[in-house]
Amino acid sequence: MSNPQRIEAKWIDSFCEVFRLCGVQLGDACAVLSETQSRPALVSLSELALARLGARWFHVVLPTPRQTAPVPVRSTGASDAIGQLGPVVAALAGSVLVVDCTVEGLQHAAELPAILKGGARVLVVSNEHPEILERTVPRAEDEAAVRNAMRQLKASRAMRVTSPAGSDLTVALSGARIGGVWGFTTKPGSLTHWPAGLVLAFPAAGSVNGTLVLAPGDVNLTFKRYLSDAVTLRIVDDHVTEIEGRSLDAELMRGYFAAWASDPHDRAAYAVSHVGWGLNRRARWDAMTFYDKADFNGTELRAFAGNFLYSTGANEVAGRHTLGHFDLPMRGCTVTLDGAAVVDNGDLL
Repeated sequence: MSNPQRIEAKWIDSFCEVFRLCGVQLGDACAVLSETQSRPALVSLSELALARLGARWFHVVLPTPRQTAPVPVRSTGASDAIGQLGPVVAALAGSVLVVDCTVEGLQHAAELPAILKGGARVLVVSNEHPEILERTVPRAEDEAAVRNAMRQLKASRAMRVTSPAGSDLTVALSGARIGGVWGFTTKPGSLTHWPAGLVLAFPAAGSVNGTLVLAPGDVNLTFKRYLSDAVTLRIVDDHVTEIEGRSLDAELMRGYFAAWASDPHDRAAYAVSHVGWGLNRRARWDAMTFYDKADFNGTELRAFAGNFLYSTGANEVAGRHTLGHFDLPMRGCTVTLDGAAVVDNGDLL
């Protein structure tokens, strides 16, 4: 991790803006959740902003767990820091707002349902340099665009994704769980994250088939790397069955996928987690070029307007669980719902 950042007043202002959008009121009991490897600046900014708003805040800090995976784990959104520790879950569930500063985030954490059941609102602050968060502060009007996209997804039977590079992917939406994130929440028992601005479907088992061609300039966020060469993924019944290409990009993907297969029948890491598209016109595809890897988690690139996001790994709707995970934002795709385009050659409609 880079040298500790000086805390800037403008960053406290940004955190206050987002907490106000989350409905934080004077005297609200608010928890800051972190782990020993969390980014210190984000923890301090959370505390200072809650104090400025007059919330009654407290800080729960957990030891970062020992690694158990065979390879480095990145960008899963499934923090295991809580480790089912009952008093921690109870404290978070009883809070008005949980500001989640864990390294991976609570989006898919095992304890999240119990925390939300208590009525807490969870704001996941992505593990980014504060400057990134400053640039991507959500706005009140962002909610309407995401809600509209969610309605479109829920009303559709099929998604198709094509591209000039050769992608042609179909996703059956029957039984899918639809989600969307606009960066703030005032609803008890809900979660959001910052940066934000995307809509997603978690397809039911056996719903995804076709070809996905990752072109130069597309992004492998697990590796925090722009692709230099095309990589073709053949997908059958949700699972990547072939990874075609002779480039370094293809070799890296083959190796990471294979590391999660503890036996030839364990293919969960090869399967689809979620699919969707970005809605945030203020998020930038090229942002990763400006930051060191340690200062960049890549949530902004999941949200830039018009990207098609294909992700592999855990999918509770399909009954699959794994820490192996790829987030792959792609440019230049056309995304249609029941034949009607929502993204046209990478342009958000």
